[in-house]
Amino acid sequence: MSPASLAFATATLSPLLLTGAATIWGGAWALAAVLAMTLLTALLDEIGARLAPPRLGVEFPASGLLSGIIGLAHFALLAATVAALSHGWLGPAEKAGLFAAAGLWLGQVSNANAHELIHRSGRGARRLGVAVYASLLFGHHASAHPLVHHVRVATREDPATARRGEGFWRYALRAWRGGFREGFMAERVRRKGQGLHPYAAYAGGTALALAVSALIGGGRGIAAHLALASFAQVQLLLSDYVQHYGLERVRRPDGRLEPVGARHSWNSPHPVSSWMMLNAPRHSDHHARPMRPYPALELPEAAPMLPRSLPVMACLALWPRMWRRVMDPRVAEWRAGRMEGLAGQAAE
Repeated sequence: MSPASLAFATATLSPLLLTGAATIWGGAWALAAVLAMTLLTALLDEIGARLAPPRLGVEFPASGLLSGIIGLAHFALLAATVAALSHGWLGPAEKAGLFAAAGLWLGQVSNANAHELIHRSGRGARRLGVAVYASLLFGHHASAHPLVHHVRVATREDPATARRGEGFWRYALRAWRGGFREGFMAERVRRKGQGLHPYAAYAGGTALALAVSALIGGGRGIAAHLALASFAQVQLLLSDYVQHYGLERVRRPDGRLEPVGARHSWNSPHPVSSWMMLNAPRHSDHHARPMRPYPALELPEAAPMLPRSLPVMACLALWPRMWRRVMDPRVAEWRAGRMEGLAGQAAE
């Protein structure tokens, strides 16, 4: 097994196996799964960020296979967790631990993998990614992300770009509503009224997923499913919030927006959480080359870097005053540097 295969597979599948065990036996398995995705990852990230970055190379023939495994495992874990939460073989504390562990995996690993899948050119991979998002009641993201966010990123017209000074919860409501609405409109323009609107498929996938949870656990099964989906959605919105907070493209003297560049996304050099999230924290390169497979994504030198890993910064974003204290000065520095660069271009 290549170093890249081992790194990505270990970081994504280890917490999956621990959480799967927690659905059956609860107890220490749930605690281990939560710790693996939180404290252990954060500790290894801080150690890894201080070392020379590992050179995994871009050749990873099994990258598509791993994405497929994660995508299919998503449905198995979701069903198993709904069953464990809606029935009685686990105690209240065990269920709380399982909910946290499963919700973290669905929100960080599976969401990142679905994001990877909807960017793939193969029809099967994209459909799997759409199905994952639909099961989390977030199917519209499969339209809003590529058709709206990638086009309007770092502008006021992009619902997924957080503005400087905007708190997360205010942003989350705006981003959810705006993404749903703008994705719908973008699909209507793209399809010119022909054929079934993709949102109908998203709604059907969501209804099917909830129906399965109802069969598994009745009303409690639906409640568990809704709670897990909400937890996962919050994490996806937190990821977008952190990775684009305050970074905006400016208009050149000729009135046109500057092109999307490395300076318009926050990145993270922390290795373990990057492996766990399939290099999603290497966000600038993703926006520069959306179709590039995750193992090949790079960290541009001239790109904003988060002071801590993406999951840690997402937690900090829930504390608005501290978040602004940490991030607003960094945003101001990057904005000032960009304006100076554009002024220099105009002078030339």
